[in-house]
Formats: sequence, structure tokens, C-alpha cells
Amino acid sequence: MQGAMDMTAERAADGPSRKAASLTGALAAASEAEQAERDEPAAEGPLRRCIATRQVKPKEELLRFVAGPDNELVPDLAGRLPGRGLWVSADRAALDLALQKNLFAKAAKAPLRAPAGLADEVARLLRRRCLELIGLARGAGQAVAGYEKVDAWLEQGRAVVLLEACDGAADGKRRLAAKAGATHIGTSPATAERPPVVLVDLFTAAELASALGREHVVHAALSQGGLARVLLADAARLKAVIAGHNNG
Repeated sequence: MQGAMDMTAERAADGPSRKAASLTGALAAASEAEQAERDEPAAEGPLRRCIATRQVKPKEELLRFVAGPDNELVPDLAGRLPGRGLWVSADRAALDLALQKNLFAKAAKAPLRAPAGLADEVARLLRRRCLELIGLARGAGQAVAGYEKVDAWLEQGRAVVLLEACDGAADGKRRLAAKAGATHIGTSPATAERPPVVLVDLFTAAELASALGREHVVHAALSQGGLARVLLADAARLKAVIAGHNNG
């Protein structure tokens, strides 16, 4: 069942139903991926200032919020809702600080209300976006699942994202990660001639299976392209938000 904030976000986007809003999100993600194919790297892209830390960062490293109906704060993770954007670093501590000190209202110079559990809702929405992107990659022929297929892609140098179920057996995951020389999502890989492989282990086997249309998935991979780039940006934001929560 969708929460009140999902309903608010859907109203802000004029979505007629939850199903339509989910489809809109998937289409927006696909559009972002297409744009990512043409864009310069994030470090050279648009910059925004975090209202909590006052740091200037690429948009891909921040979370955007807008004022929704009745001055309720609405997360706009795709950056497409109308209205002035209020930006916060994709970090649980920064988001908590902005909420505790009422920085959204101060930045907007309006009496904005933050719904209860906003940080957890942001994490839920980021997780949904990531899984939708994985599903889109499957439909575009840019994803494979299963140990043998992932292993073959690693041999061929086709994989740039290695997806490992967080609840999968450690041995197989360790072997593939070692073979790929993968770096964990959220770290800065060394420069190399070919794109480094990034390990994402934020999703359960059931979540990966649902996204990829399989009964059970522990190992999967994405090839280079716009979908992989957007997924990595969203997965890094998700990791930062949930890591701060788990450490808190």
C-alpha cells in the first residue's frame, strides 16, 4: 500500500493513479538514461548547493524536493516536478539535519511541512527507481542474470555493473567480484582504459528476481550505457541514505 507521501507526489505530478505514476517513473528513468548517453560526466554537469551542508555538488549526488499541495514537502528524485527545487546531499545525516532545523521551509521562505518518515520514504523510492532501471535494462538487452552468463560477460569485458543479492551465498559472490576486480558502489575507482566494474549489493534475491522476470536471482550484470549510469547514480544515493540510517 502506498504511503501518504506517494499520494502527494502523484498529485504533484498530476498522475491519475498509482499504476500510472509507477509507469511515469519508469518512463522518466528511461528518458534519464537516454539523456545520460549524451551528457558529460556528472563532475562536469549541473551543480547545486545543499541546504544543509552548503556544499556545492553535482545534481546526481543530491536529492531534490519541491513544495506539493498544501505546502507539503515532496521528494522529486527524477528532478522533473514543477516548482523551485530544494536540494539536499544524498546522505542521511544531511537529510536529518535539514529536517531537524526546518531548513526546507527557511530555504523556500514558506511554511513547508515535512511528512513523518520522509527519510525512509526517500530510501523506498530510490530502491524502487533502481529496480525499475534494472527491469528496463533487461528489456533493452543490457542485463543478464545467472552465474554462468555473468561470468561470460565479465570474461568478455561487457559488464560494468555487477549486481549481487545481499542475501545470496557469499562464495559465488566473492568469486565473481574478485574476477571482475569490482569496486563497491559509492567508492571512487581508479582510472582505467576500460570502464571499471562496480559492485551493487543493495537488493535481495527476490527483488532482483522480480525486476529481471526470474524466479530467483543472486548474480546479474548490466552492460555499459545510459541505464547503467543512471542506476549507479541512484544506487549510490540509496546506499548513502540507508547507510546513515543503519549507522544511526
